[in-house]
Amino acid sequence: MKRREFILLIGGGLAWPAIARAQGGAKLHRIFWVSTQSGPDPFLDGFREGMRALGYVEGRTVTIETHYAPENPQALRKIVSELQRGDVDLVVSSGPATRVMTAVTEVPVLFALSGDPVALGVVKSLAHPGTNFTGSTFLSLELAGKRVELLKDIYPKLRKLAVFSNTDHPGEPLEWRATLESCRNLGIEAAYVPFSGAREIENGLMAAGKVDADALLVFPDAVTLVHRAKIAELAIAHRLPSMFGWSEYCDAGGLLSYGANQRTTYFRLATYADRILRGEDPSDLPVMRPDKFELAVNLKTARLLGIELDVSSILFRASKVIS
Repeated sequence: MKRREFILLIGGGLAWPAIARAQGGAKLHRIFWVSTQSGPDPFLDGFREGMRALGYVEGRTVTIETHYAPENPQALRKIVSELQRGDVDLVVSSGPATRVMTAVTEVPVLFALSGDPVALGVVKSLAHPGTNFTGSTFLSLELAGKRVELLKDIYPKLRKLAVFSNTDHPGEPLEWRATLESCRNLGIEAAYVPFSGAREIENGLMAAGKVDADALLVFPDAVTLVHRAKIAELAIAHRLPSMFGWSEYCDAGGLLSYGANQRTTYFRLATYADRILRGEDPSDLPVMRPDKFELAVNLKTARLLGIELDVSSILFRASKVIS
């Protein structure tokens, strides 16, 4: 990708120059990548791709040290003391890892959250973070309602919708409220199936299986993402058309998803990494929100559920079709 094309892709009003960092004598920047996913991490790949597009070369101008704690954010606390020594230039936290990083005040922290960073307390506002944290949020209340509309459009028989939600998720009450409003507007009964965190998801899944619903909607967050295959299996077993937030859920067997492309979000996050490494203050960098969304459809799952879809319409509207 040419540099000008890259700037146009991630621009969104950003007019700053992207100068290659692979020049002689450039500082070797040290970045910590912290995540509750398991390696290899596809989101890290997106971030690395973005850094390379900006001219960074690992081992020459930047080093990215990975710290993983699968499904256990608390295990990341041991690196907080290392960050407080001051020899790290930047932290990039993926998902729930950001909750642990709130103890870090000496180092800039970039995040990509499915929830609300204001509710989490890491920024004062999306427009003016005012802290050492900034990044991107996937949360969009407009998307919450749109997912219900798309599910109803593709599955007109929908009368009762089971809504599977992790309450230990910043911004969850607002997302539930927007979903409920959309259901009411469409004459759909919403059956709320909450659970709290990874330890309760098994009980939550059992409760979801007992709801006499026509379809299942799952709020996107790190916990449901980790268990996406299990959730998709439950939906198929109960013959429930399912709607999710990201295409990774469809890859695991979900019927539909509508939301931002996560890899693209981490690719764009590299632009903020570059600006911070050049000396800009994260407190002045507005939290980014995706402006493009993709509809993914799993035709194999549709066949398993015996759902007849208007394939020509789906192919026209969908960004990703799994057959």
